[in-house]
Amino acid sequence: MDPKDFPDDLVQTQAAWNATYNALAAPRPRDTTALRHRLLLLSVRLRWHPYWQTVPSVPAARSELRQLARARGAVRAM
Repeated sequence: MDPKDFPDDLVQTQAAWNATYNALAAPRPRDTTALRHRLLLLSVRLRWHPYWQTVPSVPAARSELRQLARARGAVRAM
């Protein structure tokens, strides 16, 4: 699967999910209720995004999306 096949909003949602998850996993996170609520909201957006109706292998595509979002996040952190 080509990374450019993913819609930008889907990649951005996955990146936001990663950032929220990392904030919640940090030692002594602040406002855990808001972080958990945001994580749940982002999870629903990821799960029900219309893009998944067009992909033949959803599990593989989800894995590639997570890898792509992590890679882009690592590049931005540099």
